[in-house]
Amino acid sequence: MKNKGEMDASQEGHSQFVKNSVLYKEFLAEREEILKHKWIESEKAGSDIGFEKALLDWIVKHRSNWRDKRMKEAKAEPRGAS
Repeated sequence: MKNKGEMDASQEGHSQFVKNSVLYKEFLAEREEILKHKWIESEKAGSDIGFEKALLDWIVKHRSNWRDKRMKEAKAEPRGAS
């Protein structure tokens, strides 16, 4: 059985792996876009529209184009660049 120190080191290593993963970085970038959309639409509405409404609206209206743009940018980036 692992002691607490080994478990903490293992969890920290796993946490770093997740934070450095492409999937997690894409999640964070998408979340940031949804939050921007939420702010813009809340300003238009004159009150907070809430994350769920902003999420669904952004998915329907913007996600496909946003992903296409990200894919094109990723292909244009030189290998090894972050």
